Amino acid sequence: MNEETELSGVEQQVSSGVALVETDAKCLQEIARQLGESVDAACFASLEALRRELAPGAPVVVVLGPSYGVSAELEQVEWLARTCPELGLILVVEELSTTVLQHAMRAGVKDVLARPDRAQLMWAVQRVADRLQLAIAPSLDDAPHLSDTPGKVITVFSAKGGSGTSVVAANLAVTLARRSSGTVALLDADLQFGDVAVMLKANLEHSIVDAAAAGGRLDPQLLQSLMARHEPSGLMVLPAPTEPALAEKIGTDDVRRIIEVLRTFCDHIVVDTPARFDDVVLTLLDSSDDIVLVSGMEVPGVKNLKLAVQTLRQLDTPVSKLSLVLVHANTKVQMDVRDIERALGLKAKVVIPNDTVVPVSLNKCVPVVIDAPRSPVTRSIEALADAYLPAPDQGKRQRRTMMSRRA
Repeated sequence: MNEETELSGVEQQVSSGVALVETDAKCLQEIARQLGESVDAACFASLEALRRELAPGAPVVVVLGPSYGVSAELEQVEWLARTCPELGLILVVEELSTTVLQHAMRAGVKDVLARPDRAQLMWAVQRVADRLQLAIAPSLDDAPHLSDTPGKVITVFSAKGGSGTSVVAANLAVTLARRSSGTVALLDADLQFGDVAVMLKANLEHSIVDAAAAGGRLDPQLLQSLMARHEPSGLMVLPAPTEPALAEKIGTDDVRRIIEVLRTFCDHIVVDTPARFDDVVLTLLDSSDDIVLVSGMEVPGVKNLKLAVQTLRQLDTPVSKLSLVLVHANTKVQMDVRDIERALGLKAKVVIPNDTVVPVSLNKCVPVVIDAPRSPVTRSIEALADAYLPAPDQGKRQRRTMMSRRA
């Protein structure tokens, strides 16, 4: 199949919801000529003129000309993206720089093209149109099952980076998904450097940024369509932004709304967080039913976590919500588990041993509970997950014991 045939197929697929915006009339005509007569694109000399003609809720692909590649104009673009989340924005520029790309992505632009030819522009329009269709009108056949009772939110937090928070969160979520009959979600709230999607080889087509951009339109069906599925476990994943700069687009109201919607169709929501107290993290901790506090077996980590526990108590966080998980446990380390428990005023729910199976699984991008199912690390995480699952009846418990003995 040659390029002209492929291009013809794309032209037939693209809907009429395409708009071109450029202040320079000659440049506007050139972009319209590139799209061709087969794409019914409306042309506008300003964003305000476009805004007046928009039908509420109707998805439209908007191609912005080079005039909107400067900082002052991108502020207007960001305003449009926030007030009209049903729009998919593409920016065409004369020259693409890292600064322009970052500012455009921060403003809500989905794609930036530098002097594109006709094929490149058409494919960009089609990609954005496909995303809009997925986000705005997901299939009714894929509608999530709404739960009668709100799902439980389990937030995993550490006061020191590198303590293994993401490892605990991802493996806990995978274990819950494999053992629960309901839907389990993993929300990556490390908005600048979240990596659970990479750890699980999850699809990065959408992220929490898309969910936040939906604003008041966010409902269970739309949110589910934005989430990636971890096929080996059935876990639903809402990844962190792909660029640190995009973290600025997520506010406390956004995460609160996302949690509320997740509760309607998920039995458990596991949240991975960064090692800091900010407005978003505090909102998540306040919204949680349970908080898993992760600490290593070294003095700096324990000291930081003690300060975090003190802060949570000052915020009137019930002690009953706090669960201590100690990681990297090693008999050669001088600190004793009981000493740490006394220092924190919390009893460890599980102690995860130091084991090479963890870095091995990370390099494979496979959860350790799947990659090393018989390891002590996996048994510790399964014990943690069991604390959040209904106790099995006696018959199931007996059958499981018999199977374990046979194994």
